[in-house]
Amino acid sequence: MQTLKNKKVFLTGHTGFKGAWLTFMLHQMGAEVMGYSLSPNTNPSLFEVLHGENLCHSVIGDIRDTEHLHKCMTNFQPDIVFHLAAQPIVRTSYQIPAETFEVNAIGTANVLDGIRLLDNPCVGVMITTDKVYQNNETGQAYKEDDRFGGYDPYSASKACAELVIDSYRKSFFNPADYGKHQKAIASARAGNVIGGGDWAADRLIPDIVRALSKGEAVQIRNPKAVRPWQHVLEPLSGYILLAQKLMEDPIRYAEGFNFGPNPADTLTVEAMTQMATEIWGGGTFVFPNLTNQPHEAGLLSLDITKAEKVLGWRPHFNARKALEMTLEWYKTYYKKESSIMEVMRKQTSAFNFPNNN
Repeated sequence: MQTLKNKKVFLTGHTGFKGAWLTFMLHQMGAEVMGYSLSPNTNPSLFEVLHGENLCHSVIGDIRDTEHLHKCMTNFQPDIVFHLAAQPIVRTSYQIPAETFEVNAIGTANVLDGIRLLDNPCVGVMITTDKVYQNNETGQAYKEDDRFGGYDPYSASKACAELVIDSYRKSFFNPADYGKHQKAIASARAGNVIGGGDWAADRLIPDIVRALSKGEAVQIRNPKAVRPWQHVLEPLSGYILLAQKLMEDPIRYAEGFNFGPNPADTLTVEAMTQMATEIWGGGTFVFPNLTNQPHEAGLLSLDITKAEKVLGWRPHFNARKALEMTLEWYKTYYKKESSIMEVMRKQTSAFNFPNNN
């Protein structure tokens, strides 16, 4: 397996929740990371809790600023690109639909153009979402070759991003011509992730933690919605494995892959909330009568057979274990922030990532 030690990794969205976790993991593996992202948009933020500027070369920038983005990429000449930067919230996409499309679709094209400008061989893992599939809410688990689509602007913008990725892969990074361009790109589609350090609005676990830490009742917006819940380390380990596989065989693995939990961990919002209050040690939740709410998918599920068979990737934790790890992180944070790094090292150790620091 290809090691990432001393590899140059360009990571967009490094100040976000998943991006900060990935920055931490790559630093643990001994990679040289350049992060490119907007400033953290939550207070507190995981990136600031981790003092992320000490874990990478941190650049504050917008992926829509093509001149700045491409200058950073060409000066750095990365071996690997992880593209996580996005407008990631469904409800926000109803408020800023055009900006959501601009960031998620055109921003992805800008990053791919940056890869195209590189002189050296490079692999790219482009992160989208489980919501890229045309969701008929029939209960089927979506496979990588199912039709793309999207009801809300967020889902549709990410489906557009998948089309952009596929176009660049065929037009500029065609595996049949790898000897000429020496670039390989794959897309990664993950379900709902949970984990310590997420303080975003309109996300279930952050909302639960905010309420429980204050002794307030948790307000559940959509209790019957079904999601594929997984700890953030699960898909991130998949992204890293996919990058390693691309470096080994850039022709075979330049495709799309789903990273989700086992079917038994596709649970309702209500079930997750009930489990979270049990693990926390108490708490109540209520279902407010909300009207005129924007549409959100009621049922989502991913088929992860391809990742299991082709990459050898599989989930480590069930939903309860993922919740236990997540709530352990938050309880540690609220008691003693300085021990957060220790908790994260312990939690990542389950994935056998080498600690080079």
